Amino acid sequence: MYQFFVEAKQINDKVITIIDADVNHIKNVLRLKIGEEIAVRDGIDNLEYRCCIERFEEDKVICRLLFRKECGIELPSKVFLFQGLPKNDKMELIIQKAVELGVYQIIPLATKRAVVKLDEKKESNKLARWNAIAESAAKQSKRMIIPEVIGVKTVKEALEYCKDFDVKIIPYELADSNGMSATKSIIEKLQPDQKIAIFIGPEGGFEEGEVVLATAHGFCPITLGHRILRTETAGFTVLSWIMYQLEM
Repeated sequence: MYQFFVEAKQINDKVITIIDADVNHIKNVLRLKIGEEIAVRDGIDNLEYRCCIERFEEDKVICRLLFRKECGIELPSKVFLFQGLPKNDKMELIIQKAVELGVYQIIPLATKRAVVKLDEKKESNKLARWNAIAESAAKQSKRMIIPEVIGVKTVKEALEYCKDFDVKIIPYELADSNGMSATKSIIEKLQPDQKIAIFIGPEGGFEEGEVVLATAHGFCPITLGHRILRTETAGFTVLSWIMYQLEM
């Protein structure tokens, strides 16, 4: 079943109105017909609104609400992925898969070893593209919310941003590779209703000074095993462990 996001004001007791780009997608791409059932969410609460298409207007799709149901799809904790800016289009893959794995928010991270540098115009264009990818991934994976990709932060800005978080993790290639038991212990202690920060370095990883600074701000350096993972793999690995722990 296809899923769409709308603003809360587009939902009332009996009618849901779909507008903007989704209208063309429903009419001309998916070619849905009157009477077909779809799922609608407002990206805020934990409710799915099941409805059927009642009629098409020039710039609207009018749907009749059938029922509401509560869904336990979201992770019980909010996971924030601070991702060191990678080269090429890797960020698009990272956003797509992180959303599928349940991330709450993605924060691009400008680190010392990051090759990519974004000026204000490039950042604005990239953010629009990245958030469109997040929305598409949220629809595909039946998320209740659309995780936001926010503006690029420096390491110092990011540390301030998450200063009050409950759990802070920084995978580091120079962490003790025999310390998987410590990594496992951190993951196993995760609880619902926590705010969890994951710092992932770019290609080339974090500089030692960045790790020292993060550790001073409460981050726990962890190992991801004996092998060195690519930047696009490291975040998926940690998110998968967190998802497994929180959904047991």
